[in-house]
Amino acid sequence: MKKVFKEVDSLDKRCYEEHGLTEDILMENAALGLAHVIPKEAKTILIASGLGNNGADGITLARILHKQKDVKLYLPLDVKSPMAKLQLDRAKKIGVELVQNCEGEFDVVVEALFGSGLNRELSSEIKETIKKLNRKDAFKIACDMPTGDFKSDVTVTMGAYKEEMFLDSKKDLVGEIKVANLGVSEEIYQTSSKTYLLEESDMKLPFRDKQDTNKGSFGHLSVVAGKKLGAALLSSEAGFAFGSGLVTIVENENYQTPCHIMNSCQVPQKTTALAIGMGLGNMYDDEYLKKFLFDGDYPLLIDADLFYRDIIKKLLTSKKEIVLTPHPKEFSALLEICGFGKVSVEEIQKRRFFYAREFSKKYKDVVLLLKGANTLIAQNETIYINTFGSNILSKGGSGDILAGLIASLLAQGYSTINSAISGSLAHTLSLKNFTKNNYALNPRDIIKGIQTL
Repeated sequence: MKKVFKEVDSLDKRCYEEHGLTEDILMENAALGLAHVIPKEAKTILIASGLGNNGADGITLARILHKQKDVKLYLPLDVKSPMAKLQLDRAKKIGVELVQNCEGEFDVVVEALFGSGLNRELSSEIKETIKKLNRKDAFKIACDMPTGDFKSDVTVTMGAYKEEMFLDSKKDLVGEIKVANLGVSEEIYQTSSKTYLLEESDMKLPFRDKQDTNKGSFGHLSVVAGKKLGAALLSSEAGFAFGSGLVTIVENENYQTPCHIMNSCQVPQKTTALAIGMGLGNMYDDEYLKKFLFDGDYPLLIDADLFYRDIIKKLLTSKKEIVLTPHPKEFSALLEICGFGKVSVEEIQKRRFFYAREFSKKYKDVVLLLKGANTLIAQNETIYINTFGSNILSKGGSGDILAGLIASLLAQGYSTINSAISGSLAHTLSLKNFTKNNYALNPRDIIKGIQTL
């Protein structure tokens, strides 16, 4: 996993104060980072630069590429920062061509208008500029962070990953993310962090390394069925496919279940994890739910309809091992029940890291998995980001499969945080070889995928 930071100004400052580097040195390296992602075959390049140091990175790039490529520098705003003025003076002295608009055809477009940390509304002029840049049939590069709705093929972030670029609203904009070296290694530039970007290697699959075993050696997962039996069936099948030795659906009616999934009217005595909430509806009242949630000493996977029930508040302070898997609307309801006030889905999506961290600060032992275009997994103020998800998964039943995968790992003895991390990664990476159209997913395709990870 890789470190992610809320801001990097403090990291830049350390370079100046502790390592003897200058702002100039970091900027030259930032521009080189941009240069390294420009395709070798590209001949014509337009660089749109802003008024501050993000714009200065673009101006520096124009100077570095001058005469190597046919470079045009477009400045829609008057430069203001001292470094932008310095870099512009240098660029002019060697003859970099400045243009008055962004018209024309180019092989590459570099957007270096504002970068990360923009906290104000863009002017109509800049919005129109971004629209024009987006319409160009060119390879598009964002400097540090796409400005507004600029849609890049590659974003070059300076020195370290930043939380802002992993918001759901940015997933369609950032493209591939590359980190530019600013003159020192990541180990020197970066400090400690409580946010991490997950990698494929962070997934720990439940491979069986002992032969002297039986079905009881790999846990017994119980899945509570509710109004919609299909949800429990999908979760139970996913749990069985992901290694649980035994899986039981617990319900009050004699439903027909697959031959490998057991059926019981009560939680089996040897249950090692329980999943509840998927398709639950209003089938049980809070008093009835207590026997599932509080009576056993097994860890819990909580999903879907339970996030609207008041009993969840008492459960979160019960010291039980718990993984929560809400989507933003369910998280909104959960926040209100837990005393955070009414927080809209729109506000949650704008500040996903803030609310995930605040929730995990209050309920330190609970693991929160907040679903989205990029999944956030939080415990005790530390957040892990899974970016491998895609729109293929936007189908009914996908979340039920995820619940079963995580609960299966809980049943097999994984910790709550490791269950959430590996279950989430398996859920998303199961589709890396998906060959059907991206609208054609059947939830059982995910089960087929995890069987070949």
